[in-house]
Order: sequence, then C-alpha cells, then structure tokens
Amino acid sequence: MNAVAPKFPYEDLQAFLAALEADGELKRVKAEVDPHLEISEVTQRVIREDGPALLFENPAGSTMPVAINLFGTEARMAKALGVSSLNEIGDRIGALAKPELPVGWAGIRDGLGKLMQLKSVPPKKIRKAPCQEVVFTGDDVDLNMLPGLQVWPGDGGVFHNFGLTHTKHPETGKRNVGLYRLQQHTERSIGLHWQIHKNSTSHYAEAEKRGERLPVAIAIGPDPVMAYAATAPLPPDIDEYLFAGFLRGERVEMVDCLTVPLQVPANSQIVLEGWAEPGERVPEGPFGDHTGFYTPVEPFPVMHIEAMTMRQKPIYHTIITSAPPQEDHGLGKATERIFLPLVKIMIPEIVDYDMPAAGVFHNCVIVSIDKKFPKQAQKVMSAIWGLQMMSLTKLIVVVDADCDVHDYREVAWRALGNVDYSRDLLLTEGPVDHLDHASYHQFWGGKAGIDATAKWPEEGYTRGWPEAMRMSSAIEATVDRRWKEYGLD
Repeated sequence: MNAVAPKFPYEDLQAFLAALEADGELKRVKAEVDPHLEISEVTQRVIREDGPALLFENPAGSTMPVAINLFGTEARMAKALGVSSLNEIGDRIGALAKPELPVGWAGIRDGLGKLMQLKSVPPKKIRKAPCQEVVFTGDDVDLNMLPGLQVWPGDGGVFHNFGLTHTKHPETGKRNVGLYRLQQHTERSIGLHWQIHKNSTSHYAEAEKRGERLPVAIAIGPDPVMAYAATAPLPPDIDEYLFAGFLRGERVEMVDCLTVPLQVPANSQIVLEGWAEPGERVPEGPFGDHTGFYTPVEPFPVMHIEAMTMRQKPIYHTIITSAPPQEDHGLGKATERIFLPLVKIMIPEIVDYDMPAAGVFHNCVIVSIDKKFPKQAQKVMSAIWGLQMMSLTKLIVVVDADCDVHDYREVAWRALGNVDYSRDLLLTEGPVDHLDHASYHQFWGGKAGIDATAKWPEEGYTRGWPEAMRMSSAIEATVDRRWKEYGLD
C-alpha cells in the first residue's frame, strides 16, 4: 500500500485501507487466523475496545486477506465518506432538498451549482474493469476459495456478510442494491436472505409470478462509499449508484456482468453472477444476527452461480454480527445523520433524533420536537410509524427541543420523570423487523410511544408544569473562570 494516504474519493477498497493505515487506523494481523470462529472472536474483542480496522493477511484455507471492522467508529465512517463529520452530508442533502429561489447572480450561480452536482453523479459504464481480471465459470467456480466466516458456533455454516446483492424488477427494469446475509450452501450455490420488507423480495416475487428466473449479481469489496450506499434506506425510486455518486462527488464506474444482464461496480474485489430459479426455496440458517440471538431456520431463495470474477489480488471484505457494540454502529450512525434533513422535511417539527445502537437502530428512536400544539408528540409518533423503514420502530421516545437526544442520561431522566404512564404512553401494533424475536407473531407486533415532553393545560395537565432548575449564567461564568483556583483538575 502507498505510504501517503490517497485522497477522497477513494478509487477502491485498497485505497481506503491505505488511508486508514496512514492515519494509524488499520492493524495488520500477520499470524494465521481461522475464519471458523477465530476471526470473529478476535474482531469482537477489538470492537469492544473501539479498536482499529483489521486486515487478516493470512486467513487459514485461503490466499485472500480479510478486511473487517472498517466502519466500526463514527470517525472511520466519516473518513470512508470523505467528511470530517457525518452531519456534513446531511447538510448537503438538506440544501438540495429545499432549494430557494435564486436572488441575483449569486443565487443563480448557487442554483446552477446544485444542478451540476446532480448532473455529474449518475453511474457510467466502462468496458474493462479490475473486478474481471480473473474469471471462473461453470465447474471452475468454487466459493471455498473465499475466506467466508462462520461467526458463531450455532451458525448454519459459512456466511458472506458484506456482499452487495444486485437485482432488477422484471417488468420495470428498476435496479436494487441491498446488503443481505448470504449463506454458502455448496461450492456453487448461495442462500439469499431476502426479508419480507426488502425490494429484492418484490423483484423475485414478480419473476416467480411470470415463471422466470431472476438474475442476481453479488459484488464484494467495492469502494467504501458504495459499500455504505447499499445499506442506506433509500426510497424505491432512488438509485443506490446515483446516491453513491452524490456522496463521492463523482460518477461510479460500472461494468456489465459476463453472464447475467446486470451491472456491478467496476472497482469491486470479487463478483458472483447467477440466477435465482422461480419456486425454489432452501432452508437457511440458523444465524447469529445483530439482535444477539440466533434467527431460526427458514426457507429462502437460492442463487446458482455461473461465474465468479475477481481482481488479480483481491481483498475479501466482510462484517460480523452480534449484540451491540458492533461494527454496524458506524453504518447506523451514518444513516441517522445523513437522512435527518429528509426526515425533518417529512415531519417538520422534529429538531433532532437518535437511534441508539443498543436498540440495533430500529428498535428505538429518540426524537426531540419543537412543540406547538397539544398532543403533538403523539402526532409525531404516528408520522414516524408511517415513514418508510422507520415504520419498523418499536419504541419512540419524544422529548422537548431543549433535550439533547444523544445524551442518554438526560433522555432517561425525562422519560422516567416527565411521564404519567396512564396518559402519556401510546400503545399500538404494526409491522416489525423480519428478525424481531420478541414479537408474538412474525412480521408484526406491539409498539409503544412515550410522550416525555412538558405537558400543557390543553392536554389535561392542570397542575402547572414546574420550572426546571438551572444555574444562573453569571455563576457558571464565574466558576469557569476560577476553576483552576479550586484545585479540582
């Protein structure tokens, strides 16, 4: 790798690893380490200490190094997206989503700048790509060449956990890219864990209805921006590669697959090409998921691989799953910060929100609002439960605008002390995540909203809400000035 860190946007995974190494954020593991459980245990210990990204250079049974924990901290996630703070991207999206009418030459110039941003980011096709330097087809395909991990003792086998799965709608041709776990069934077949709420599920259902097989392409190890874009909860009409181009500030290079009518990122490390046959399901699992529990065996579609292409010296990128803390913290926080401006457009009274990692990002959402009318907290709860993938949220805690939603101690103080649970607790039912093990019925269950805002007379609270205790600003300034005199450092 280069001694000098490449500049953003990173050309490929190798460039991002070089940038991490230059900043002391990458640790090379030269010892032989077994992909069967051992890499998982080593990685989890590093993650619990907020440790660096890891490159296992000598995985047992494979010549491909394993890159993992690339996105394990907010700082590394921001670095992957080329910003100093994840909020910067949200600010860019907010500026584009709410354009103001041009005023004078400066306004026209700014407006043209926004249009040029959008015009420059659609993906572009190239003919020759690094991901097709080595080609295996037919009986030469062997997934055992890849250092796929078994993360937990009870897992059903080897899983490939960071493969970007490409499909397209059989009728409209609309592309979808998603991140789904992929269980290796044989050396040439792989299970597709397409959950009920995912776009790939609808693509496969349409193909089945037409009696057609569905083309599938899986890209492992593209550049870090594309890796994140595949996890982003985009609306169905927003192309992941357009979004990745927006994040990168330049167009994503794509290449046609060799055996299926799909395109993949040209800078990928490894690409699997194949088909999912209509009506075919194979038992998949169990799998130790991000909930911290094993998900049960269920029937899912199968991809039969016709070609496996790769670079001359590929790096295998993957991730492990477990109860928090885990590497997906960085990915989840990126989504939280990047999509805040769009959430605020849909629900204007929202000031900020936080999706705690302990709630694996969809079990709990903490929301602060600028309260203007009675029972507005309940209105916000209903709006969140009707908003795309946030509909899967199980618990919503609503606080006033002066509460820092990222300060869990303050949020807990308000949620525990500002609530009369006979009046301020909203209970309902609705869809939950496919992997939710607590719901008594799969796919739907109970939900709760806690109104932890200050209560108004118009809401039936007639006692007069008390004033919160605050120290005077003059005394705070005095103590700040004299702090060293107290000898308490």
